[in-house]
Amino acid sequence: MTAELHEELTDPHGEQLDHGAASSRPLKSRISEPQPRGAKIRGNRPVDQSEAANRFMAATEHEAMHDARLWDLRQKRDKEMHGIEEWEELRNLASGIKEHTLSKLDYYLELFEKNATANGIKVHWAKDEAEHNAIVLEILRSRGVERLIKSKSMLTEECGFREFMAHNNVEVIETDLGERIQQLDDEAPSHVVVPAVHKLRTDVASVFAKTIGSDPDNADAHYLTECQREATRPLILSAQAGMTGGNFVVAETGTFVVCTNEGNADLSANTPPLHIASIGIEKLIPGLNELPVFIRLLSRSALGSPITQYTSHFRGPREGGEMHVVLVDNGRSERLGMEKFWLGLKCIRCGACMNTCPVFRRSGGLSYGATYAGPIGLIIDPTFNVHKYRNLPYSSTMNGSCTNVCPVKINIHEQIADWRKTLAGEGEISPVKKVMMKAAGEVLASPVVYRASLPLGRSALRHLPHFMLYNKLNTWGRKRDIPETPKQTFNEWYRKNRKSQEKSQGEGENS
Repeated sequence: MTAELHEELTDPHGEQLDHGAASSRPLKSRISEPQPRGAKIRGNRPVDQSEAANRFMAATEHEAMHDARLWDLRQKRDKEMHGIEEWEELRNLASGIKEHTLSKLDYYLELFEKNATANGIKVHWAKDEAEHNAIVLEILRSRGVERLIKSKSMLTEECGFREFMAHNNVEVIETDLGERIQQLDDEAPSHVVVPAVHKLRTDVASVFAKTIGSDPDNADAHYLTECQREATRPLILSAQAGMTGGNFVVAETGTFVVCTNEGNADLSANTPPLHIASIGIEKLIPGLNELPVFIRLLSRSALGSPITQYTSHFRGPREGGEMHVVLVDNGRSERLGMEKFWLGLKCIRCGACMNTCPVFRRSGGLSYGATYAGPIGLIIDPTFNVHKYRNLPYSSTMNGSCTNVCPVKINIHEQIADWRKTLAGEGEISPVKKVMMKAAGEVLASPVVYRASLPLGRSALRHLPHFMLYNKLNTWGRKRDIPETPKQTFNEWYRKNRKSQEKSQGEGENS
């Protein structure tokens, strides 16, 4: 395939234009290395994020590019934050609004249904992913739909929507560029905002060459984007139905808002006559007065840009068309009843916690083996399947940066710590960790045993051979050297230097 650049992509001199590049620093890979794949999923067995992360880090070019791209987004977010004097006030407002709405979620859901129905929208309720998929399939089948186009939606990923539709002979076409890349490569999105951020341009060139016939040796971003456009637009124009998600659902007006940077939601909603919106029940906000708070925070937190390119308000079906909204629970009501973890429902899917997380930046989103990766995934995923995702809360340095950047002030690092306690209490920790934690608990529970063990420990670390210290049981030593042991403990130093001084001072005062 050869693709000519459209005129609007060139300046009067024929040079390419960098649309939407903003202040991002151009990144070019030095070598071409195979793209590492994500975590190995083995049914309900616990996902081994560490194994997948090690493979991603072994691909040094991918790791370096991934880290640089996401850190660039974090730096742009900080620049935008410092440019708004009332930034912390906005965060406090957003957090309060979400907590208020979640505490009265039943009221606002019913209010939305009432007002949306009055607007001509058909509202459906789905308790889980199976009901969601069945509802959408029934709508499509009753209208003879064979091809559906959709914009980026983490909820549909959560529901396994594309796979379900493929089994039922409905073709689903992603209109978001990153999602389309991932679809053509048969991969899930690796990030909630930039789905293909883990890929090099050479990876995309390889995928497009195999699927849409582009030049495998041409990794120019403009060329690749144009090839995808030429291949996908005919599919979009011939689709009989479109699907979007919803960033914010306004109860008082019965409307919903979708924010994109490519206009893919507008393509999906407005090209075909049938528009279906799949939306999680936690996306509710009370009214239009609250909406600007979130609009100001969302894109700044996600990409470091003042606002998304398209902030589209959907009020009802256009003349001659249909609009359906499917409100999906899928475990959210149960999570709402969790004393320690319900605050995770405040998440507005900006990805800021991912962009700042040192573990996510270096291990890639697909290493988590779940729909939601990074810090927010560590506290959401176990609510779906506590056994399968029991290892994820340990994939964190607990530095608290995720909490610091969250625009709705979710206490992410505290919830990660709470999940570790919960998992231990439910016996959902590995056998090796269980033995180690039990032994540590016995030692730390007794001051006498603890102090007696310190000289033995120091002596062992100094004199034992290397192979005895660095083995499979020593997870700390797999990627780092054990720190040099101190000559004395703090307790020993205190007894020698301070306790004698306090004793002398006391005797002086008594005399």
